[in-house]
Amino acid sequence: MPLGAFLPTRTFANDPQAIRDWAVAVEELGYDYIDVPDHVLGVDRGSRPEFKGPYDISDAFHETFVTLGFLAAITTRVRLRSAVLILPQRQTALVAKQAAEVDVLSGGRFDLGVGVGWNTVEYEALREDWSTRGRRQTEQIEAMNRLWCEDVVAFEGEWHELNGVGLSPRPVQQPIPIWFGGSADATLRRAARFGAGWIPLGKPDDDAVARLGSLRGYLEDAGRTVADFGIECWIRTTKRAPESWTRAANAWRSIGATDVTLYTSGTDIKTVAEQIDALRAFKDRAEP
Repeated sequence: MPLGAFLPTRTFANDPQAIRDWAVAVEELGYDYIDVPDHVLGVDRGSRPEFKGPYDISDAFHETFVTLGFLAAITTRVRLRSAVLILPQRQTALVAKQAAEVDVLSGGRFDLGVGVGWNTVEYEALREDWSTRGRRQTEQIEAMNRLWCEDVVAFEGEWHELNGVGLSPRPVQQPIPIWFGGSADATLRRAARFGAGWIPLGKPDDDAVARLGSLRGYLEDAGRTVADFGIECWIRTTKRAPESWTRAANAWRSIGATDVTLYTSGTDIKTVAEQIDALRAFKDRAEP
């Protein structure tokens, strides 16, 4: 079972050396992939008292594609995955270009994880339409797959008009594997149609079992099987509870997870040394 590490961006706010040391340790310890999260803007709760989100302006998020390029330069084997990029609040062709560049610079080690987001304030600030984000994501994926795989693209949709254009360089992987984060039924349907995998972003409970059942049905409808599809679970932890890692990993495996990710961002695991110790201990406990 592949093991991944979630970049603790909220912990390594202004320390590129910490990111470098952590990423090198991830690769040296034998982890299979690194997840890099995405938020462009944080919200000031004092200015927006109605805001109820889990992160705000005090939480540091490194820009996703710049960080992925940095990681591509300091690693040689580990896969790199955005987890998850809030696709509908970004320009489609620009995302296709940035993703292709990361794939080229990493030698074909990139997975594009995407979601539709939860932060209406961020959408507002970026002047993107919250109400159409799901349908727009579907069209964005169709357009990006064309841009990644065709020399010259002619594509017209509700939000896109590509007429005699193309990317250069195009990615090593054609198309780049896409993973979908989120729990909505529409997300599961898009994942079954377009995706290489699904990131539930939840717990291995009855709801997750039900959603996995729905996903298997949608994969079957699309002429696919779950054997060709990844399920990535996040195990959020603190340094006070390492004994829970094995239980959580086994619980996810029992319901169908294929990838297990250590998530320490924003926890009491603070220093680089503590982060690396957690990586080492998690690998010892979470591997089957």
